Parts: sequence; structure tokens; C-alpha cells
Amino acid sequence: MDKLQRLEEEIAHLVRIVEELSEVVARQDRELSRVTSRVGMLMQREAEREADGSNSLPLADQRPPHW
Repeated sequence: MDKLQRLEEEIAHLVRIVEELSEVVARQDRELSRVTSRVGMLMQREAEREADGSNSLPLADQRPPHW
């Protein structure tokens, strides 16, 4: 009976760990979705700002002033 009890305890421990990891993955998925959405909004906002500005090169394509 000791061996069976040990196995049951081990299974219970593993089930708890799997549930905890599942919660972590779900939380990270929600956070990643939120961050991805925010980055997309920022990229769109920056593209609109560059388009509304002067007809110069976009900031990413300009050489730094020390060149």
C-alpha cells in the first residue's frame, strides 16, 4: 500500500504543477496579446505621424546627426 500511496501523492503533486503552469501560460497569453495590440497601435500612430509630417525621410531612414 505504501507504493500505491506514494504514486497517488506524486500524481496529485504533478496535477497541481500542471494546473499552476496552465494558469501561468494563460496569463502570459493574455499579456502577450495585450502587448501585441499596443505595439500595433503605436506603429500605426507613428506611421500616421510620419505621413502627416513634412515630406522628409522617415526618422528610421535618416542618418544620425554625427555622420
